[in-house]
Amino acid sequence: MDLKKLLTRSLSGIIYVAIIVGCILWGYIGLTVLAILFGILATIEFEKICEDVNTRNLSLIYLDTLGVVCLALSFNPVMPVFPIILWGCVMITRFILELYVKNDNPVRSLALSMLTQIYIGVPLACMSATAVIMVPKVILIVFLMLWINDTGAYLVGSMIGKHRLFERISPKKSWEGFFGGLLFNLIAATLFCYCSDSFMGLHSNIFQWLGLAIIVTVFGTWGDLIESMFKRHFHIKDSGNIIPGHGGILDRIDSFLLAMPAVTVYFSLLYMFA
Repeated sequence: MDLKKLLTRSLSGIIYVAIIVGCILWGYIGLTVLAILFGILATIEFEKICEDVNTRNLSLIYLDTLGVVCLALSFNPVMPVFPIILWGCVMITRFILELYVKNDNPVRSLALSMLTQIYIGVPLACMSATAVIMVPKVILIVFLMLWINDTGAYLVGSMIGKHRLFERISPKKSWEGFFGGLLFNLIAATLFCYCSDSFMGLHSNIFQWLGLAIIVTVFGTWGDLIESMFKRHFHIKDSGNIIPGHGGILDRIDSFLLAMPAVTVYFSLLYMFA
């Protein structure tokens, strides 16, 4: 990689991280902005991957995007109740609209729309729900652990990685890299535990922090593999080019899209059995 590409990649990465950190530290309003940005950009990228956007009725794309954004805001205290009601209206309209558009495969079109709601909308809804259950800053912990996992997996995998983790989907990933990322996250969780009096609102012990690290690492890795599966199926390298040097927004949040629902379940169970 030449110096210009390295600088471009580094600068765009810094801006991307700064936007996420800034929005989360802003609180519920910032999370609302982040959810809307992720929802719009990820929906367009995903549907572009799965079906040529230029040949698809634009009204369907607009509805799918609106549906994802409504799900993303469905648990946000800034806009309570209304988004989930609007999402229901959007879904009803989406099915009815398929009757009137010229489409040779309406089942495939509807299936893509529903997959978009589940794959992108539900994790963003979980982000809002978790911020309400806990506090918005807990979302930052999830992102930090995802980034730490990626860093650890890359460093360890590039040095000693020999045994392929999932060669059919991602030939470069190794078991050594996976356990390296897990080790980095366990260390980070320990530091987070001893640097904080409480677990973002829950009075917790080291085991709850370590449990979070394991959840984020395992499901984050699966999330990365799932997007790789999509890209391999459609024979593409990146989901887009909105982040210079890094690809598309889906390439950056693929791990988050599976880790976030798992984290929400984890936090809910902690509350239930606390």
